[in-house]
Amino acid sequence: MKTKTLSFFIALSLISLVFAVSKAQTDNAIGEISGKVLDEAKKAFPYATISLLNAKDSVAVKGTLTADNGTYVLNNIKEGNYLVAIYVIGYKKVIRGPFLITAQKTAYNLGNIQLVMDSKQLKGVEIVKQKPLVERQIDKTVINVENSVLATGNTALEILQKSPGVTVDKDGKISLKGKQGVTVMLDGKPTYLSSEQLANLLRSTEGNAIQSIELITNPSAKYDAAGNSGIINIKLKKNRNYGTNGSVIAGAGYGNYYKSNGGFTLNHREKKFNVFGNYDISRNKGFGSTDIMRVNNTSVNQTFFNQTADNDRYRTNSNFKGGLDYFINDNNTIGFAFNGYDARGNTDADVLTLIGDQLLKTDSSVAATNPSKYRYTGITYNLNYKGTLDTLGQEISFDADYSQYKGHENNDFNNIYLNAVLQPSKAAYIFRNSTPSQTTIWSGKADYSYPINKEMKLEMGLKSSYVKTNNNYIFENFLNSAWQNDVTRSNQFLYNENINAVYANVNRKFKTTSIQVGLRAEQTNSKGNSITEQKIVNRHYLNLFPSVFINQELSKNNEMGMSYSRRIDRPDYGSLNPFISYLDLYSYRFGNPFLKPQYTNAFELSYSFKKTLNVTLGYSHTKDVISDVLLTDTAKKTIFISNQNLATQDSYNLNMSYPLAITKWWSTTNNLNTFYNKFKTPNLLGVPFESGKLAFNFNSNQTIKLNSNTNFEMSGYYQSKQVYGTIMIAPQYSIDLGLSKNFLDKKLNLKFAANDVFNMQRAKITSAIPSQKYVVRETWESQVFRLTCTYRFGSNEIKAAREHSGSADAESKRVKSGG
Repeated sequence: MKTKTLSFFIALSLISLVFAVSKAQTDNAIGEISGKVLDEAKKAFPYATISLLNAKDSVAVKGTLTADNGTYVLNNIKEGNYLVAIYVIGYKKVIRGPFLITAQKTAYNLGNIQLVMDSKQLKGVEIVKQKPLVERQIDKTVINVENSVLATGNTALEILQKSPGVTVDKDGKISLKGKQGVTVMLDGKPTYLSSEQLANLLRSTEGNAIQSIELITNPSAKYDAAGNSGIINIKLKKNRNYGTNGSVIAGAGYGNYYKSNGGFTLNHREKKFNVFGNYDISRNKGFGSTDIMRVNNTSVNQTFFNQTADNDRYRTNSNFKGGLDYFINDNNTIGFAFNGYDARGNTDADVLTLIGDQLLKTDSSVAATNPSKYRYTGITYNLNYKGTLDTLGQEISFDADYSQYKGHENNDFNNIYLNAVLQPSKAAYIFRNSTPSQTTIWSGKADYSYPINKEMKLEMGLKSSYVKTNNNYIFENFLNSAWQNDVTRSNQFLYNENINAVYANVNRKFKTTSIQVGLRAEQTNSKGNSITEQKIVNRHYLNLFPSVFINQELSKNNEMGMSYSRRIDRPDYGSLNPFISYLDLYSYRFGNPFLKPQYTNAFELSYSFKKTLNVTLGYSHTKDVISDVLLTDTAKKTIFISNQNLATQDSYNLNMSYPLAITKWWSTTNNLNTFYNKFKTPNLLGVPFESGKLAFNFNSNQTIKLNSNTNFEMSGYYQSKQVYGTIMIAPQYSIDLGLSKNFLDKKLNLKFAANDVFNMQRAKITSAIPSQKYVVRETWESQVFRLTCTYRFGSNEIKAAREHSGSADAESKRVKSGG
């Protein structure tokens, strides 16, 4: 009790101190300078850079950007003599002043200032205000989805598949530059979901709600250390001006079956507060087919299995987001936000398994109808504060998050045994399983930024999270006309985890060199408890995660960079559960409570020419790599999937990206990622195992501007044959098309999109282990045509909802969120 009381008073004292410092600084700042920036056509120029300079030495004091209507305000200016500088690439720099701020003269309005194009910079270059589809920055690659035709009707998961260096398999598992273990964030907040749950969340996030996607291959110490192949941050759209506005969207599609989606966004901002919210829903009926041919070898005989499964899937996914920002003054803001999702659906599967002692010979068979249904829900509440402590950029922020995820799956298995002439040979085997689960997460973090001087900045922060999961697995057999619990196959698994972290980053900029050095420490305490099997696994460990980034400007058009970071990937919560989950009578998967976290040391060397041609060379070494292992059980004559720690993974990759404006109306973006993943373990099935293969992924996007209101896009990708752990994946490829047209002064937009136009997407998996003989072939409803209509309404003078990242980012990624 004393500890809690002391913590409360410490927190209260910190918040009081922040407000007191902020108020004192506001009281000492009395001046204001405002104005409006126009372009060469005397129209409002948004996002121009406005800098307030000390008149004596031209040192920057503070800065801002113009709003959508071209206006700007520099306020809370202390007494002194100042200059105002206006700068936009492609335009001549404008400097006004000096302006003397005193107690007698506190405000200046500079009126309209028209920018003039700089002919030296513009020679041979066309200035276009719309951002390119792919934008390279020092520490990340940004995919500007907002104006892309291919976002139409597509989900976030489908858009990721079109991003350079990103691969998404049929189950929604994401790889970046050939490596799995990606941390996916929404608006800078971790999703706390397992790979399966994350896939369902991304399926329920409509592409029209996405502003951009950031690919961060070597994150700094500021980010959670989770994610051995980097971070993908999906930024959702924000409204930007004062007043009320929003949008309404409706769409329909057809592949094998009809699909539909709809949603709305609404934003209202006044001087002191901002309220925002959105809701999206999609309904999707899809088709899938899986064929498995395998040979079960024993010392005595061989058994051949030929299994075909056809299924119809029905999904209804919805997600919502809302919140309120309150602007205490220009330097202090508090906010409350919530977001959640509801993913539900059912599957009707028909499975036929032919069994024989010779290839293509059937001695017996099993016909099964396996219906299933699921529902997963999740909601996160966030309370946040951000304060600017002075005009030099000193900032502090606090976040507190509470998240709860619930899920329930029910699977029925009705197996009928048939003889060689397809007549019943013995009693049917009927069983079912139910998997209720719940995950609760509490987390909090604090971040502080201090500009030591104009060239150096210090960032520090701390975070703590506590996760509690409860997974139940109920297995029942249908015997004597009643359902009976099978205690030998049922299990309850409890998992608790606490992670405490602290970090520090130092940024230093020299004339042509930028250096960032960081260190993050994370202490982990976890306990896994299999109630039924009486297995308890306790772990306590402390890890350090250093990072180094160096960027060197070689000349005006040439830059080089080098980075290093150490990362960790902890097993997702579902993978630790030891119960067996059946896919059908002969196929199942089970968790591994003894999984250890994997550790990665990653190095990257980069080169950029004119910030268009970008080349990166990377190497990473992962210890205790967590991998899906697909094996056969010769005694039970089954095939199963489990997570195991292989000894090591060495990854090499070479990535080249080249966006190019071929003409004024035709631009292209191309990305080639070549990689080699080598896996090695001293003991798999009793013998040493090693696998690896040189592979590549190629993405290309073509954008053609037909006129000022009409765009056409074509994109395609090719993924070569590759090996990951114990499985070998055959080549995959696809081509997509899109057409977009604006009406009513761009308030109404119609977009047509065609995914996998030539219906070429297929998946084929074979074993990389010589003794394992199986071939898995899968097809799904990849060819889909969609038409989407979006109407924007309301004021065009609304400021954006404030962006911030919450404290529960990394944990949510490891929770299951859908079927």
